[in-house]
Amino acid sequence: MTSCDQKIRFRTAVPNDHHWIVRSVDQWWGRAVSHAIPRLFLDHFYETSMIIEDGDKNVGFLVGFYSASETEIAYVHFVGIDPDYRRCGLAAELYTVFFERALEQSKSVVKAITAGSNDDSIAFHRQLGFTVSEPIEGYDRPGVTHIIFSKKLSEK
Repeated sequence: MTSCDQKIRFRTAVPNDHHWIVRSVDQWWGRAVSHAIPRLFLDHFYETSMIIEDGDKNVGFLVGFYSASETEIAYVHFVGIDPDYRRCGLAAELYTVFFERALEQSKSVVKAITAGSNDDSIAFHRQLGFTVSEPIEGYDRPGVTHIIFSKKLSEK
């Protein structure tokens, strides 16, 4: 088990980070989820995505982007933390940095989504100050329920 006292650093993603993300994320989740992170996200939104490193090891990531259609919105698509680094506050730090960068780009709202059954994600987003929608059946595809998160950003 890794200690939370590691010397980690945050950096902006690069397109080639996609390779280690898809190699790692299924193992981290214990099930197939890498299909939800197609290469296009790191090819086109790497500047709004972030990586956490501990020395030469990648231990976390946030894939996010700014909406081209709703220009006030920033969107967090996927966040992953190596299980050995969970409960260290790193996911919350990723979101905080994403919020700060979004504000710098005149974004006023951050949105995200999760499966309706993902109680941990729902609780986490509530702790970060997101509003949580009622379950929405068929939001993304028939037969699947999702929850939408929304957080209004404010200048400090």
